[in-house]
Amino acid sequence: MCLGIPMQVMATEAGHAQCVGRLGLRRVRTALVGDVAVGDWLLVFLDSAQECIPVERAQEIDATLDLIESVMQGEAGDGDAAFALPSAMSSEQLRALSGARPEVHETKNDTTQGEIA
Repeated sequence: MCLGIPMQVMATEAGHAQCVGRLGLRRVRTALVGDVAVGDWLLVFLDSAQECIPVERAQEIDATLDLIESVMQGEAGDGDAAFALPSAMSSEQLRALSGARPEVHETKNDTTQGEIA
């Protein structure tokens, strides 16, 4: 399994950026995202930036990774994940999550007209 890690750009060079995040300081390839600037946030997989993200999304991902890490260490995992657990979702939300079409409720319309004599 490969996890995306949010990292902030600290310095740039041709095709790469020096970034800092939960993994410490890393040299990240930026070929897939193009030009980046100091202060930008990137979603990084295996030392390669896959997407530029806003700071709010970086914080959500970090909070979710903190929750996963605490559960893996046997802790209660009382953090704030950036998603709802399926057990707390409505049937409509579960259908949307699975890509299923929204449930359609059929209504019967009486379209019969009076007989013509």
